Amino acid sequence: MMPSTQDWTDTWINCPLGVVEGMFAASQNNPDSGWEAKVVEFFKEQLKQKDAHTWVPSMNDVPLHYLKPNSLVKFRCLIQDMFDPEFYMGVYETVDLSTKTKILRCGKYKDVTECGVDFNPRNTVTAERQTFYCVPIPGENSWVKESYAGSSQARVVPSTSYVPSRQKRSYEEDDDMDTQPQKQREPHAGPQSPTEHHGNGDCKRQETEAPSSQTASASHLDLNFPLPGEKGPSCLVKVYEDWDSFKLNDTLEVYGILSVSPALSALADEKDASSSIVDPTEYMETVEEQRVHSPPASLVPRLHMLYARPLPHNNPLLPCATLQDNSTFLSSTLCEMASVRAELLTYFTHVLLGDALAAEYLILHLISNVYTRRDVLPLGKFTLNLSGCPTASSYPERLYQILQQLVPSSYYLGMSLQNMNQMRLVPKKDYVANRLVSGALQLARNTSLFLDETQLEQGQLDTTGVRNVTALGNVISWQKVDYDFNYHQMEFPCNINVLIASEGRSLLPSDCQIHLQTQVTPEHMDEYLSSIHVHPQASSQLNKFRLYLSVARLLDYSISDEVTKSVEDDFVDMRKDDPQSISAEDLHRMLVVARLLSLSLGQTSLSRDSWLRAKHMEALRSGRMEQHKCVNGNEP
Repeated sequence: MMPSTQDWTDTWINCPLGVVEGMFAASQNNPDSGWEAKVVEFFKEQLKQKDAHTWVPSMNDVPLHYLKPNSLVKFRCLIQDMFDPEFYMGVYETVDLSTKTKILRCGKYKDVTECGVDFNPRNTVTAERQTFYCVPIPGENSWVKESYAGSSQARVVPSTSYVPSRQKRSYEEDDDMDTQPQKQREPHAGPQSPTEHHGNGDCKRQETEAPSSQTASASHLDLNFPLPGEKGPSCLVKVYEDWDSFKLNDTLEVYGILSVSPALSALADEKDASSSIVDPTEYMETVEEQRVHSPPASLVPRLHMLYARPLPHNNPLLPCATLQDNSTFLSSTLCEMASVRAELLTYFTHVLLGDALAAEYLILHLISNVYTRRDVLPLGKFTLNLSGCPTASSYPERLYQILQQLVPSSYYLGMSLQNMNQMRLVPKKDYVANRLVSGALQLARNTSLFLDETQLEQGQLDTTGVRNVTALGNVISWQKVDYDFNYHQMEFPCNINVLIASEGRSLLPSDCQIHLQTQVTPEHMDEYLSSIHVHPQASSQLNKFRLYLSVARLLDYSISDEVTKSVEDDFVDMRKDDPQSISAEDLHRMLVVARLLSLSLGQTSLSRDSWLRAKHMEALRSGRMEQHKCVNGNEP
């Protein structure tokens, strides 16, 4: 019999440390009880119950001052940086000064110990934990955030018993911060600088401590979001078990105990003050490192991880379980995929100014995914260059806004000369502050990156610009970003869907180019585009498209021996008359198109019909490109 909702939330959501301390106390009579594993298992089991996860407040949705300290919260995030391991008192004794009674205490999942600690090493157990710096998933679109927030059943009310002490510092920090022009954060950042200070007066979290006038602008701390203009909390996540199983840029939903003790900020201030008077050779951390690793808890809270769920996607319309574990959902969705695809094709044909073939390729691009790597070659990627894009009525920006409504995470990068020469696309290690300074290419898997090459103008790329263009080329060709560690580069694999909108052929590489054949004249463009935007009452139609695109990307795929033999025979036949007519690269692209076409129809294996249809699509596209090449002799 499940207890009432109120009892249920009180026991493990509102007071998780009570559960931890109860299991710790019970273990004192049985040292081999394995109480730490039992704690983790307890919370995992609670979260498996129907809708249990919706009762846990989310740091993504709820302003920090509405969250109860030391309660269980969740955070949907990306691991932006990994700090060095730290030591803490796992077990320690406190002494009651009046009675001289000694009590054994548990220090796990806490930042601050109780008063009266007896530092007798006989009973003190030092343990190790790892710290991850986590940020909200970069580029997560508003429909995703609203949907997650709408499904939450957590009840959070600000309590006068704990708000003022925490709120006070947060707001004071923000007031100080507002006196500093944000562009001072990085003088040459240009578009990298966030466009707004704060979107919501209740949760001002755009930047932490403002520097004094004597402090160099590079040394003070921002929240290190990969994309400019991002809002939301960042968090120091304390990890106690299996931290080697996590990687930089992993996306997680972390369930943990929230720690926002004002004592953390006081300790940081003390360290800051003491470091200025001690011998620098005796002090391990620089001032810059202290600011990064010990920011005010009111702005960068601590989250002590109990459990983390890897996120294969961040589409709130899909069930939490994998598709394979949810056969009922999968079978019902597969039955509808062909019909939803037909509706989406009609919609994209309209969006792409009447070009049905380009609409077909856009669907294939949006469901593409790096499913494996063979040596250095990423398989499954499908970067699409949509050339022939009109610039009238800001068409590329309008196209991006439409795609934003369909994909969970995306980022628009206008490839103007200023952006290319000033933006930081590649993350860079700051050895003084001992942190990884984020760049715009530090993105979660399956993020849609929209490159608007129509913004290019005449001019000279400087060293930064050349480096940025090279980085974009590496993402497209190899699905990797080479992070800058000053004396060397470190390669990090990625899985980013890149769509390039250009007038002529892109200066960047691509897996497939299709030239847009518009049926709309420039003078009618505004009127035509205004009719495209989906109205709010059609959100159910949008949700069908959103679900379809995410499911198609997650499906498994295979090719039978029989179809493989048929494809090989076709390739031999195509090369018989003219060996130059089709290359191995052309065959590879056809196979990628055939794979994506099958998945777009809800088919998990390649059929002969899908193969023939893919060949036909490629023939139409190649014919169009040849025709365009003849008309524009200078077009490569």
